[in-house]
Amino acid sequence: MYQSSTSSRGESPVSVIGAGIAGAWQALLFARAGHEVTLHERGGADMTQATSHWAGGMLAPYCEREASEPVISRLGIRSLDLWRDEFPDTPFNGSLVVSHPRDRSDFERFAKLTSGHRRLDAEAVLKLEPWLDGRFRDALFFPDEGHVEPRAVLPELHARIAAAGGSIHFDSERRAEETDGIVVDCRGLFARDTQRDLRGVKGEMVIVETSEIALARPVRLIHPRWPLYIIPRAKHQFMIGATTIEREDASISVRSALELLSAAYAVHPAFGEARIVEIGSGLRPAFPDNLPRIAIDDRKIAVNGLYRHGFLLAPALAELTLGYVERGVIDNEVMQCA
Repeated sequence: MYQSSTSSRGESPVSVIGAGIAGAWQALLFARAGHEVTLHERGGADMTQATSHWAGGMLAPYCEREASEPVISRLGIRSLDLWRDEFPDTPFNGSLVVSHPRDRSDFERFAKLTSGHRRLDAEAVLKLEPWLDGRFRDALFFPDEGHVEPRAVLPELHARIAAAGGSIHFDSERRAEETDGIVVDCRGLFARDTQRDLRGVKGEMVIVETSEIALARPVRLIHPRWPLYIIPRAKHQFMIGATTIEREDASISVRSALELLSAAYAVHPAFGEARIVEIGSGLRPAFPDNLPRIAIDDRKIAVNGLYRHGFLLAPALAELTLGYVERGVIDNEVMQCA
């Protein structure tokens, strides 16, 4: 899986382009390792132009085994440790997977394709999530998974980069070939000028607010047409999402909004009285195989293609990039050298 090459990067300054979740973790680990780091972001400090702004923030490598290659779980499990080390207060309350009786076959398929879970009966579901009392006769509980709130954790990552000695420049659009030293390009879809096989995959989300229900962890509903997740956030808010649409526009269709809200209502009727706070979408950068890639061309390194797994994979990918720059270590599953 791994091979080593001789690194000749020296003590060059490191420029990271893109302050979303991928670039922020790259900048943080390089700064913590003692490198002179500059982070450039084309947008403003509010990061509303970034894909990370619309992310769910689930750290669920075991659930992702249902539809992802093994490398996603391998890197994701490593990322769990990095999230725990850097943010000890991260909610690692696990994930809960449920289904309605008519979708039992899909539920059993999900259970067979994943690992790291235990089955709960209705009584155990009640103890874990009292607000779901009587809603589901059983569930799958993934105790080692967690979640973060992207719009809260990203500014905290930026603050930690600065505290570690890195500098951050917002409204600073850069390209790798215009920048000296070691460059780590994390521009997502904006990197298609050099990575032409990138495509955008739309993910839609709705944020609602209600004090009528409380959840301690993400809940996934298995459904053949409307699979979704509900993620608790601060101030009685919940993010509802799951759509993966092969189209590059930021619009939200009435159909998608209705399906997300209808599926949430099916999890608990209290969502029918919730207040809609926000509806939006983001374009996730993906390669044809939907796998992440670290492309190395001497001092120019491109980290991209995180697809639906940005918050899950970003820490582990940053660790791999740092390992290459400092020790010449190559992960053959993820890295490509020119």
